[in-house]
Amino acid sequence: METPHRIARRVVVFGRVQGVGFRWFVCDEAERLGVHGTVQNRQDGSVLAHLEGESELVEQIIERLKSGPSGSRVERVVVEPDTVTNAVNFRIVHY
Repeated sequence: METPHRIARRVVVFGRVQGVGFRWFVCDEAERLGVHGTVQNRQDGSVLAHLEGESELVEQIIERLKSGPSGSRVERVVVEPDTVTNAVNFRIVHY
C-alpha cells in the first residue's frame, strides 16, 4: 500500500533501450535521487523498472527515462501504479 510519501511505479520503456547502457543509466539516476527498486531487460527488447520512493523523486526519474541515455531512442513509456515493497536499494536484475 502506498503511503503519502512513498509510492511505487512499474515503468516499461520501449524503443532502442537495450545494448545502450539504459539499465546503468536508470541505476545511476535512481541512486542519485534516492529511489529504490529494480531494472531489467525484457525478452521483447523493452526495459522494465520498479521504482519506489518519495512521489516527487519517482516522478523525476520517470521524466528522465522518457529521454534515456545518449545512444538510446525511447519510443514509448508505460507507467502504472505498483505495490510498495519497501525496497532499500536499487539493483539491476538479470534474467
